[in-house]
This record gives sequence, C-alpha cells and structure tokens, in this order.
Amino acid sequence: MMYYLVYGVLWLFSLLPMWVHYVIADGIYLIVYRLVGYRKKLVRKNLADSFPEKTKEELQAIEKGFYHWFCDYLVETIKMMTISEKNLKRRMVFKGVEGADEVLESGQSIALYLGHYCNWEWVTSMPLWVTPKAHCGQIYHVLENAAFDKLFLKLRERWGAESIPMAETLRRVATYRKQGQPIMIGYISDQVPFWNNIHHWLDFLNHDTPVLTGTERLARGAGHAIFYLDMHRVRRGYYEATLKLITRDPKQTKDYELTDAYFHLLEESIRRDPACYLWTHNRWKRTHEEFNLRYDETTGRVDITSSVEELRKEGVRRQESGDRSEE
Repeated sequence: MMYYLVYGVLWLFSLLPMWVHYVIADGIYLIVYRLVGYRKKLVRKNLADSFPEKTKEELQAIEKGFYHWFCDYLVETIKMMTISEKNLKRRMVFKGVEGADEVLESGQSIALYLGHYCNWEWVTSMPLWVTPKAHCGQIYHVLENAAFDKLFLKLRERWGAESIPMAETLRRVATYRKQGQPIMIGYISDQVPFWNNIHHWLDFLNHDTPVLTGTERLARGAGHAIFYLDMHRVRRGYYEATLKLITRDPKQTKDYELTDAYFHLLEESIRRDPACYLWTHNRWKRTHEEFNLRYDETTGRVDITSSVEELRKEGVRRQESGDRSEE
C-alpha cells in the first residue's frame, strides 16, 4: 500500500515540465537550506576541512551551490519516472563510449568507478549508449524501507540496467563470466567502509580517509577492464560523463593502485566543481586514530562493539601490564 501510494504521487509529480520541477527545487532549497538547515553543520565542516586554502566567502558560495544542486538532484531523480528517452539522452550525455564498446565487443567486461557526484542516478541510462552486446548494471545498498527500495529499483532499472545488491556482487559477476556475457558494472566506491572492511587509507580531499577496496579486488580477480566516469554539470539539468580508461589489465597493477587512481580522479572531478559532490555524507566519521584503537595486531581482528572510552582504558591497562612485566 505504501509503495503504490508513494509511487502514484511521485509519478503524477514527474509528469510536470522540467522547468516546473526546477521552480519547485528552488522552493525546496529555501526550506532545506534556509529554514531547516539540513546537515548544514556537517556540510560546513566537510567543506572547511577539504578546502583549507579557500576563503570564508568561497566556502559559503560552494555551500549555497551545493544545496541548490542537491535540491535539483531530488527533482531530477523523480523526473526519471516519466522522462522520455530522447529528453534524457539530451540531458545526460556520455562521451568516450567508443573505447568502452571496443572493450565490450572483444568480450572483456568493465568495472566502472564513479562517485556521489553530479546526478549518479541518471548514469543508469548507460544502456542507451553502449553496445547492446553488453549487460549493464550497478551495485546498490538495499534500503531498509521496503517501499522506497522497490521504488528506487524501478527507477534505476527503467532503461535496462540491472541493480545488483552488494552482497550478491561476486556471485552475479561469476555467473555472467561463466555464461560468456560481457558486463559493464558501475561501482560507487566512495562510501564509508565498516571498521572490519578497512584495509587501506589514503589522502582524499585533505583527509586521511579509509576506503573500500572490494571493487579493485573483484575486478582484478575477474580480469575486468577498469574505467572511471568523469562527470560534470554543463548547466542546470544537463550533464556530461566521459568514460576514461584506467587499465585493461588490472592483474598487472599493484595492491591498492587502482583504488588510489580512482580517488585521485574523483578528487580532480570534485575540485573542478565542488558544489556537485554529496557533502551531507559523514564520510570521514571513521578516523585512523580510532581504527588503531580497535585493531588488534595479534589477531588481525577489529573490535566493532566496544566504545572508544573502553578501548582507551584497555590500552592503558595493557600498557601498565607490559611495564610491570618488564620490571
């Protein structure tokens, strides 16, 4: 009942002309930014820490630009329900497709890195651009709300791209490989990893950042070519995304080399237009200091249940015990 109610209301809303959507987005901006101040404190901290070289006025301009873009992203996502193929291909343009098609036509699959930058939901229109010999898809987190999860699945699969739950990624990739089916799978890999999934840290936007490395490991094991999707907003409601080849032979790369390359390219995209990145995510909530407290070198395990205060007390206790044994 909830799904059909929400879907019906949003479907009717999506029928409105695009210019009306943006008028509504301007109204949402006033509520979200001016009245409610949605996650404004976190956004300001993320921006200040990421761009220490910028003035207060420059940071404020990025902040306002971000909230304007974020509200546009909301209405653009709803518009996906009824937007025509012709209109979407005008507004979401992919470049460098020829290089990707050459890889896919050869029978090799592609792992496509992208981030929470510009309108990543519109990237699900990729099947409209690449060779029909390829099967396109994207990895996604299953939403806790069943109605919204079903809604987003319908939106993201409208143009033929399969939504693959993260937990099923390896099995699905193996299945398509066994069938000899070339695939192009999109991985949004700038999420915050769980404590027990942290294997690598790097400098990203002036932060010591824990990063997911599963995409690299999977692509290397399956022999997938690695591309990065470099997106930018041309103007309001219009985006371009260029497919950039990182490597066709990931097995020849060193550990974490592909992950480092991805985050380097993503940072370049963000610095070009910082307002189009999802600054409301608390992606730097896991610090290296806290990880060192949680990580036990003797067992290789990460304590994910104890509080920081408990871990510090335990560290002091172990230190004192070690000092006494030396005496």
